[in-house]
Amino acid sequence: MPRPFPKKISQIKPLISNVALTSNYLMQFGGFPPSLMIYLKQRGMDTRFLGEEIGLLCSRASLPGSSFATADIVGNFQGVTERMIHTRQFVQMDLDFYVDNEYRALKFLEHWMEFASSGSTTGSDAVDPAQRGYYYRMRYPDEYKCDYTKVVKFEKDYRRYVEYRFIGLFPISLNATTVSYEGSQILKATASFNYERYIAGQSYSINYATGTDSNKETPTKGNSGNASKFGGTKLDNGVTSPNDTTFTKFSGLYNSSTSASAFSIQESSVLNSQFFSPSVFDSSFKKI
Repeated sequence: MPRPFPKKISQIKPLISNVALTSNYLMQFGGFPPSLMIYLKQRGMDTRFLGEEIGLLCSRASLPGSSFATADIVGNFQGVTERMIHTRQFVQMDLDFYVDNEYRALKFLEHWMEFASSGSTTGSDAVDPAQRGYYYRMRYPDEYKCDYTKVVKFEKDYRRYVEYRFIGLFPISLNATTVSYEGSQILKATASFNYERYIAGQSYSINYATGTDSNKETPTKGNSGNASKFGGTKLDNGVTSPNDTTFTKFSGLYNSSTSASAFSIQESSVLNSQFFSPSVFDSSFKKI
């Protein structure tokens, strides 16, 4: 091994001075099930608040972490103990929220948890919560979990960032909020969220189709895994389909393929039954 080679301050300054800061981030909630959206809207939370404002009120967040559960394997090789991973475990996430003067941030957390356990207040056997015999019945997971919540850590130039998308996220606990007659401070609500897993990097359908998903620096060509499932725009708020509904799938812009290779074209003609005749697709839609 060669000896350490001394470096000048001017050589290491570009690296040390270009470090990420903790205060530039964005929390964005999305993908709420329809029944949960209706439940929250009935309690004063509109679409803009759920999609944008509640994320801006998040005063403290954390980038997700994970670990592996392992098992020891003994006996394959004499005198050697091997360790194998068998489960990936994800760390619970705590979020702090500033409470606005309409208390919507607090209601957002309280009623989300309330909805998850409100099965006994609906249906033919509904029970009044004010009665002494009230009981809790949990709803099905797909009614209270959301799949499009993201945390984006970016820099001041907005060009460098890292994104995490949470799958199956829901609040698992809401801490007691302290109020006091002593010196007034900003009221905060703290909640812990559980999630099934997360995806590191962008994960919209257009990212899978163009091969820019999962923090890939260089777009990949060809069929990127199960990219055919992401050919349509249904249930994807990251891509907006044309207003004239001419095409139902982006893959249809190029050829009959529904895989990611349909998006990697150089020169291709488009034949659509709604056009009068076959023609080369408009240059404004060609890949740059």
